[in-house]
Amino acid sequence: MRLYGLKNCDTCRKALKSLPQAEFVDVRSEGVPQGILEAALTQFGDALLNTRSTTWRGLDATEQARPPMDLLISHPTLMKRPLIATEHKMYLGWTAVTKEALGVA
Repeated sequence: MRLYGLKNCDTCRKALKSLPQAEFVDVRSEGVPQGILEAALTQFGDALLNTRSTTWRGLDATEQARPPMDLLISHPTLMKRPLIATEHKMYLGWTAVTKEALGVA
């Protein structure tokens, strides 16, 4: 299991604490493999983009209009967090649904 997020993100830290077996990948320093991004975009669509982030608000309208894949490659911090990838499934965000699916109380 891999948890893609930011090391200074409170939500990512909570998820990692609850999933000690997960391998943490800091998207700011390591990025997200293109195959993972493609699969996540297919599964989650535009929900993968965090349009409430300071990074998003800092982009001009031309940048914001770029395709999501291009934006996420250029600005990995635009990805909603955490993105949790298991061998067979992906989860986005640290929600009650995600916690229940991963067996976390």
